[in-house]
Amino acid sequence: MKSRNLKQLIVIAATPLFMGLAATAGAAQTLTSDQIDAQYDAAMKQCDGMKGNDKDVCKKEAKAQRDSAEADMKAGKKTAEARHDAVKEKRDAAYGVAKEKCDAMSGDAKDQCIAEAKTKYGK
Repeated sequence: MKSRNLKQLIVIAATPLFMGLAATAGAAQTLTSDQIDAQYDAAMKQCDGMKGNDKDVCKKEAKAQRDSAEADMKAGKKTAEARHDAVKEKRDAAYGVAKEKCDAMSGDAKDQCIAEAKTKYGK
């Protein structure tokens, strides 16, 4: 009976630690699918020695950690895509302004101005 109570205390005490580590890892660095799967497998393996409700709780925690890490991974991808789109839109807008400034010029000066703008903004 003491062994079971000790295991329960360990699981209860470790839960916030694991959740905190998962949150910290997600904030600092997004894990890959392989890393998430490896962590999930390791967490599930720790549940093997448990029985009854302790085992059920352990498995639910492992699944919750996996789901949280996968959500962080998806959010990271969306954020990266949004940043990429924003950078592209800003570059396109700046190119439009530079090109408009070139319209005030004529001849070779205008051609050179447009060429510089294309080079600067990757067009």
